[in-house]
Amino acid sequence: MFTERRALGSRCYKERVNDSNAYRRLPRVDALADEASVVATGASAALRVEAARAELDAARGRIRAGDTSDPRSGLAARVVTRLTAALQPTLVPVINATGVIVHTNLGRAPLPRDAVEAGLEACTLEYDLGTGGRGSRRAHAERLLTALSGAEAALVVNNNAAAVVLMLSTLGARHEVLISRGELVEIGGSFRVPEIMELAGVTLREVGTTNKTYVSDYENAITEHTGAILRVHPSNYRVEGFAHRPEASGLAALAASNNIAFLHDLGTGTFCDLPAPLDAQMSPSEAVAAGADVVSFSGDKLLGGPQCGILLGRRATIDAMARHPLARALRVGKLTLAVLESVLLAYRRGAFHEVPVARMVRAGRESLRQRARRLAERMAEACGDAASFEVGDSDDLVGGGSHPGDVIRGSCVRVVPSVASAGAIAERLRHGEIPVVVRVQDGAILLSLRTIPQDTEADLVRALQACLATFGDT
Repeated sequence: MFTERRALGSRCYKERVNDSNAYRRLPRVDALADEASVVATGASAALRVEAARAELDAARGRIRAGDTSDPRSGLAARVVTRLTAALQPTLVPVINATGVIVHTNLGRAPLPRDAVEAGLEACTLEYDLGTGGRGSRRAHAERLLTALSGAEAALVVNNNAAAVVLMLSTLGARHEVLISRGELVEIGGSFRVPEIMELAGVTLREVGTTNKTYVSDYENAITEHTGAILRVHPSNYRVEGFAHRPEASGLAALAASNNIAFLHDLGTGTFCDLPAPLDAQMSPSEAVAAGADVVSFSGDKLLGGPQCGILLGRRATIDAMARHPLARALRVGKLTLAVLESVLLAYRRGAFHEVPVARMVRAGRESLRQRARRLAERMAEACGDAASFEVGDSDDLVGGGSHPGDVIRGSCVRVVPSVASAGAIAERLRHGEIPVVVRVQDGAILLSLRTIPQDTEADLVRALQACLATFGDT
């Protein structure tokens, strides 16, 4: 027993000595941070020291875990890898091949490159070149929004949720606001209509039922405490079958006759003609013409602009919202306004093809099928027998909470890989030099042409070729 304890003690002592020797072989933090390969990353001295210290801590952990390899091996390379990852942006461009035009997880509306570049320089955000004095940031988008919609005035805030909060806070605070039970929706995250109304300081008054609400339901609920009628777009769902929803014009007339406001949250909207079935939903211009005091919708959905909330309506009403204390907290900066103005100018010129979302929504099925045939041929030529390629139909969507259930018929390339499963290929495509996001269905990868810009097709072919080749090598 004594001999065994002595042997165990000797072994532990040797391990401690070996660990101590391993620790001593580790370089100093500053020496590791000043290695040529580490300095070549271009990182600041402080960041290099931070990365070096983290890797030395990791090396000590490996020693404690019993790793007997040289602790210096690959240490500088690990620091370089850590620094490279730290200095890479996490917002990167992707090729969206899903067929979902306004993909919430991919930044919603893809923006025109010219529109983005328009916001990069110093601009006349609040400067009047004519007088040399202070100008109004409202004026830039307002002149175009009123011309396109027929509204008297317009205001832009940072998103449509903010637009709803602002119009409720301005026009319904300390009053009852009537809303159909079928519109008490949760749009996403923590945006739940009842909670937003509470935040805005209004008292919610439900009318009608979940599936059927009539003008008379609103009329019977109006009292001296009523401040407004609110109509909300249901966003990600719709009620079908035994259902009824009153016309906006009827609610506007009821509100006007009772001297209260009619607030119409469209959720989404655009200023160009839409193909069926998307044309069934009311446009901003139609909502304004129907008599709403305020119309709100998102700028980064069907409009195809930057994230913002757009308010259209009567001059006195919009001016009152612009003077509300919340307006400054919710206002947008020059980048958003410059991009929005550029997009609105394209609509004003009738150049809808210049707005990616408008171009994608309006793309005809036959033109997409022709593109799919050409793309399938290019992929087959580049990828050989690593996969088979055929042209198929695609059920495309607007996305972003717009037009729930409405499908736009399109065309896709159906890729059936022979070197790996479709799921494995899809995962590898997401990690490529240019990430590609696809749909997988029935063992095949679907590449929807509607959301693939033509100028990225060559990149898509190269990405798929490289992806399939990595599986072929294994």
